[in-house]
Amino acid sequence: MHKIPVTVITGFLGAGKTTLLRHLLQNKQGRKIAVIVNEFGEIGIDGELLRSCQVCDDEGEINSHIIELTNGCLCCTVQEEFYPTMQELLTRKDQIDAIVIETSGLALPKPLIQAFKWQEIRNHATVDGVITVVDALALANGNFVGDLEAIAKQRADDSSLDHETPIEELFEDQLSCADLVLLTKTDLVKDDDITRVKDWLEKELRTGIKVIPCCQGEINAEVLLGFNAAVEDDIINRPSHHDTEEDHDHDDEINSLELFIEEAVNPQVLLSHLHNLVKNLEIYRIKGFVNVANKPMRMVLQGVGDRFETFYDRLWQPEEKRSTKLVVIGRNLKMSELSIEN
Repeated sequence: MHKIPVTVITGFLGAGKTTLLRHLLQNKQGRKIAVIVNEFGEIGIDGELLRSCQVCDDEGEINSHIIELTNGCLCCTVQEEFYPTMQELLTRKDQIDAIVIETSGLALPKPLIQAFKWQEIRNHATVDGVITVVDALALANGNFVGDLEAIAKQRADDSSLDHETPIEELFEDQLSCADLVLLTKTDLVKDDDITRVKDWLEKELRTGIKVIPCCQGEINAEVLLGFNAAVEDDIINRPSHHDTEEDHDHDDEINSLELFIEEAVNPQVLLSHLHNLVKNLEIYRIKGFVNVANKPMRMVLQGVGDRFETFYDRLWQPEEKRSTKLVVIGRNLKMSELSIEN
């Protein structure tokens, strides 16, 4: 019986998962790919970006082939949302060559993969492979996982070392589940640092798992698809920190807030305010759309740490209400602290 191959793209906040997915959809080489996007926050930022790729022929095809889950991490809503979503897709299995699932930056990959052992799903779909996306610049600077050399030394000295933070455990779980690791943003990192990060990652991975440098998500679809790994049947060989737990909890102190600005903004003033917020608060990620004064096009804003990228993706539609919408993800954030002036 033909099973639809499913590729899971996982990785930390801002690592470049959506950029990778956009490139895949724009270079899918004739494949019919259904996409499930799992968004952290109420505003469907990543889903809208995918729709703006213009890879579908009409609005109906867009709505039927890009599915966005907005009620939390996939691993937390796997039964409530993922199961009926997969059921819907499987009714159209003859029209689909592959399914790609982009998890949120805080989702554990293993609970999602275990869902493919449910009889109603495993009869029709299989996890072809897990792609873990890693931010080379963040890792080279010791962000999110601490200093690489210090961690390596501590682990060498003490195999029973407790993990310092839930984020570090999440990172390790994403690596342990990977069939391939993509090292992104390598254009921002010196060659020596790329080599150092790559060497460290390879020591953390299962034997035979490759680490491939990748810039702007530009990698051939043949590299990402076709692993035939049947990951759901190999789950025992992909250990997780949460294997002995009935349920798992994310770092409860991490939260997301949404900012809306109705009037048009000056992007330089906005970026200045965002840099100040990142400097004074523990903010991991800022992303959204910006209504720039006197510009007919919508600006996309992506921020990781104190690094911000902007680009214009499309014209504002006549029926759209122009406004700025941002999702801010960080630790112990309060709306009263996120005042943004124009």
